[in-house]
Amino acid sequence: MTTAPAEDDATTLDAAGDASAAASDRAPSTGGIIDERIAARVVEALLFASDAPLGEDVLAERLPEGADIRAILDRLGEDYAGRGVNLVRVAGKWQFRTADDLAFLLHREAVEQRKLSRATLETLAIIAYHQPVTRAEIEAIRGVTMSKGTLDVLLAAGFIRMRGRRRTPGRPVTYGTTEGFLVHFGLEAIQDLPGLEELKGAGLLDGQIPAGFHVPIPSDQAGLTDDEEPLEETDLVALMESERDGETGSEMPDEGQDDEEQDR
Repeated sequence: MTTAPAEDDATTLDAAGDASAAASDRAPSTGGIIDERIAARVVEALLFASDAPLGEDVLAERLPEGADIRAILDRLGEDYAGRGVNLVRVAGKWQFRTADDLAFLLHREAVEQRKLSRATLETLAIIAYHQPVTRAEIEAIRGVTMSKGTLDVLLAAGFIRMRGRRRTPGRPVTYGTTEGFLVHFGLEAIQDLPGLEELKGAGLLDGQIPAGFHVPIPSDQAGLTDDEEPLEETDLVALMESERDGETGSEMPDEGQDDEEQDR
């Protein structure tokens, strides 16, 4: 009587363990008979959970040996033919996709967010801290002439609004921030904008700060101030016409060409 070496026994046990593990990943069978209903459910679940198409070989690895994967896929394809989701073959693999005639319902439009240039951001900051403020006052604070379209960009983005007209010669339009400005920058109120010490602490004010320099306390009160008068409907029409004629510009400026201060 011969006895097999111990190492052969270990090899046999390891092989049996690998086979058992592989079998545990497969769908169950009943007494060696393939349950096609269970197999179809397994394939359906795998395809539904996958974010990419699956090949027949990948699906077959999870089914009992001998399962007809093509027949199962054909059956699922028929079952889903008239539904909102169809089983389709793409690049030689299978995937659930929205029915072609319903694709328009899932079409989503997104507004492309355009990054504001440095010049436009500086203008927005001045309006936020100094509102109500006119175009001339913005230019005086920045020390440069504002290019056409800068205010138009901020108006189109919903960050600023035309408040009224200054009670001075020429009756210039005054600008202020909007609720959309607060929402976009995560502010509960305009007074939550950082002050001088906060700006210094954040490293946004470097170098020598001029004597007497201060950051104003912003206010976005809805009502007009004493030196403002309301905009009339005719004023709004005239402003829109002047923008179309190029006085303020209607095109969004390209980055790097927003204001003349880019050359500073």
